[in-house]
Amino acid sequence: MRRGISIAAAVCALALTATACGSDDEGSTGKAKDAKDISGSLTYWDTSDATTEAPVYKKLIADFERKYPKIDVNYENIEFASIEQKFKSAAKTGKGAPDVMRADVGLIPEYASLHYIAPLDGTLALKGGTDDFTEGPLNTTKYQGKTYGVPSVTDTLGILYNKKLFKKAGIEKAPTTWDEFIETSKTIKKKTGVEGTYLNPDSYFLLPFLYGEGTDLADTKTKKITINSPEAVKAVTTAKKVYDQASAKVDFANAYDNMQTSFKNGEVAMVIQGPWSVTDDLSGKAFKGNEDNLGFAPVPAGSTGKPQAPTGGHDLTVYQGSKNLDAAYLFTQFMTSSKSQQKIAAETATLPTRESAYTPEVTKDARIKGFHPIMKSARPRVALPQVGSLFTPLVQQYTKILQGDVSVKSGLDAAAEDFKKLLPGYTISG
Repeated sequence: MRRGISIAAAVCALALTATACGSDDEGSTGKAKDAKDISGSLTYWDTSDATTEAPVYKKLIADFERKYPKIDVNYENIEFASIEQKFKSAAKTGKGAPDVMRADVGLIPEYASLHYIAPLDGTLALKGGTDDFTEGPLNTTKYQGKTYGVPSVTDTLGILYNKKLFKKAGIEKAPTTWDEFIETSKTIKKKTGVEGTYLNPDSYFLLPFLYGEGTDLADTKTKKITINSPEAVKAVTTAKKVYDQASAKVDFANAYDNMQTSFKNGEVAMVIQGPWSVTDDLSGKAFKGNEDNLGFAPVPAGSTGKPQAPTGGHDLTVYQGSKNLDAAYLFTQFMTSSKSQQKIAAETATLPTRESAYTPEVTKDARIKGFHPIMKSARPRVALPQVGSLFTPLVQQYTKILQGDVSVKSGLDAAAEDFKKLLPGYTISG
């Protein structure tokens, strides 16, 4: 999760400058020049895995430079954990910011609100339109009616399950509701002796419960905090029920790693997880040499009847203060094209954001084939600059709720009060 609130908003409000915060009118628009006439250099910050993914992006950059020999690309691989603060510092001071950056989708609203990244509507970055992009990833690029990124790779949450354990327990398909999820877990435990599931207590993994009841952390249209609404109380009550009745014992200090290890080694039958975990899953004794044993299904549905999970992944963004916007726009277009996405998916098993990139060759990979239909029910996180910061007080209260230290209602009321400190002008709905 992304944490902490940047104070740069105040700086930008006081003094917008071309090198620091930027403005909507500065620099080249990307509309005037033909691609073959664009020249100069640009810097690209990439957060892909330096060992398994970065070599693919470097090949694509070489392809770009061959196609556009007048443009030089300076590639830098930046650790995912450090890029947020590194970019904010560079953008705030106007020194050292990249022209193009691979940004976590959850940070787009904050960067846009600070005028750190350029709106891309009508530029070369979106030449050809947006119809080919999957709705979930495309929605992550929007802030206050403008487009501030181009979807590059995407992900969401779904049920990953052990088909062999399901068959041993006499279960033919993955559960489609949370009640079925609980009953399936109980049946597996009773008939196989293996734990049915392992609840991840991180607040990000709470989102499918909230979405399933038709609610979210907050409502930007009404400016209301909804984390303690009746719908949210119902959602967290369901999550508490899963924890109490269906989950293996949770080690709150190291929950994610323990969940992952337990699942891949066959000690847990199903988990709520994302495609980023699958390579590791296939290395465990439950699936190594038997990839077909790994099943994929959407997250369970709540009262709305719709399975919904958050859209994750990365968008390519253009720094508003770039000295070479035309080259930055063109590079962004190239790196997010269907052809480029097909190459990336084929070599890294990450999910494309364009429908046309899901070719038969790409979907040969079970990881991509398994999550492709699940992406259709993914939805973006609430478009608030502070959304990353909201997860911190939420996980604190969610942990207390799961451990039985506070009731669901009182825990969510406390989270709502903390949210109010982070969301000026918002009122509490619950």
